[in-house]
Amino acid sequence: MNTLLIASDHAGYELKEYIKTTLGNEGYHFKDYGTFSADSMDYPDVVHPLATFINDNENQLGIIICGSGNGVSMVANKYPHVRAALCWQPELAALARQHNNANIVALPARFIQKDVAVAIVRLFLTTSFEGGRHSRRVDKIAKV
Repeated sequence: MNTLLIASDHAGYELKEYIKTTLGNEGYHFKDYGTFSADSMDYPDVVHPLATFINDNENQLGIIICGSGNGVSMVANKYPHVRAALCWQPELAALARQHNNANIVALPARFIQKDVAVAIVRLFLTTSFEGGRHSRRVDKIAKV
């Protein structure tokens, strides 16, 4: 999968652009849901469209960014087939994929360095779901 979905609010705009440039140089392509500047805006406006797409196309992976990572996570996790994981260390991203089959990584732009954010995203993208006993648990998350 070389096309990644990405969205941020104004607090995450600079980090979003850094991730796009860095991973773009590694061959990844992005579908950018915004925001497209550092002007103040409301994060649900960009996260809802991204989460809707992932909800309907579960084989996609996404990156969402705001100041703390909490707001964007809350919005994304409203969707039954979305499993957004707030990660501030690479190991958390690996566990989110291995044990929870997370399909969105949420980043706290105001609390992590840019190189750490890229390491988190790289590990998120390259780690696979382990299945097994974890499948049973993940199946119990979405009750619609």
